[in-house]
Amino acid sequence: MKIAVLGGLGLQGRAAIADLVASAGVEEVVCVDTAPDGAARLGGLTDLARVRFVVPEGAIAPVLANVLAGVDAAIDLLPQPLMREAVQAAIATRTPLVTTNYGKTIADLAPAAQKAGVSIMTECGLDPGIDLVLYARAARQFDAITAIDSYCGGIPEPKAMAKPLRYKVSWNFDMVLMSQNRDSVLVEDGTRVDVPAGQQHDNPFIHQIEVEGLGRLEAFPNGDAAHYAGMLAAAKGLQRSGRYSLRWPGWSAFWAPLKELGFLSEDKVPGVGASPREFLGRLLGPQLHYGTDEKDLCVMRNVFTGIQGGRCKTVTSDLVIERDLASGLFGMSLGVGYPASIVAQMLARGEITEPGLLNPLLHVPDGRFLDELARRGIRVSETISWD
Repeated sequence: MKIAVLGGLGLQGRAAIADLVASAGVEEVVCVDTAPDGAARLGGLTDLARVRFVVPEGAIAPVLANVLAGVDAAIDLLPQPLMREAVQAAIATRTPLVTTNYGKTIADLAPAAQKAGVSIMTECGLDPGIDLVLYARAARQFDAITAIDSYCGGIPEPKAMAKPLRYKVSWNFDMVLMSQNRDSVLVEDGTRVDVPAGQQHDNPFIHQIEVEGLGRLEAFPNGDAAHYAGMLAAAKGLQRSGRYSLRWPGWSAFWAPLKELGFLSEDKVPGVGASPREFLGRLLGPQLHYGTDEKDLCVMRNVFTGIQGGRCKTVTSDLVIERDLASGLFGMSLGVGYPASIVAQMLARGEITEPGLLNPLLHVPDGRFLDELARRGIRVSETISWD
């Protein structure tokens, strides 16, 4: 197999490339990135003899089309604004592609992908991604699901916390800030509840959960819970659902007043040339770097409650991914790069063939996927309780 990684020198891209090179059957990995020092960035991380570097110059579309025409599958880890061009190149060359970005932003390309007979797997990373596969797995364990509470977040290990945020950056900090300004949709008492971005850190749904070995973490709304629950046939009678980001306690109390004062605004400040959000990124980002001996933790929990055989049942899945200090790869990078690599290989081998815009909840075989994650040291624990 030959697999291309678009944006291969970023945090997630390097994790995906390392995994692909370590995978049996992958003969060549094509790393596409504008950075000219690919060998230096990947040196010591993987076998460079099986990596071919492509450095785009000028327009990106012809480069993507040329690369994708020569591989069996591709992984899109380019900046989000370039997602459309990556998907269009995949459709034009009929090359299966995995992207970690949200499918709704390219929903209009679904007919073209269907017509071309090409599989485009969207939302295939950590969150969304692994969680959606767990949704599908849990759904088969119920006659009816009445509640879904989905949690995920990247946090520093306790010794690495930087006050007052108690946070450090394990992915693009600009994207972190953008995610702090996102509308959310929950389901409460069977009714859709919209939480606008302005109230993301000041609403009655903010709460804390207890995680063994870590203690209490803060959960705040961050996603469209109704959308994903609506993809499950067993959840037609859903009474409650929420998708929440996790942080150490105090996160919402920090951001709520800053948001009210406009510090997350996208509007350029006259005479400054930058928006408040851009300013915060430039000011805070450099102060929140991990030391070489510090770990990030990706914490995920999904709680499903419903009825099976006339009895009330709860299935809880837990997952913690931590930084690999030997390679330096963050837990967040592994949590995104590994799922993308696994599914790209499934596409290349023809294990997933349905054409169109696909989603892990509906189209990734959960047993095989979770087995592959476990083989890489990422294990989901599942507990079942009955009332």
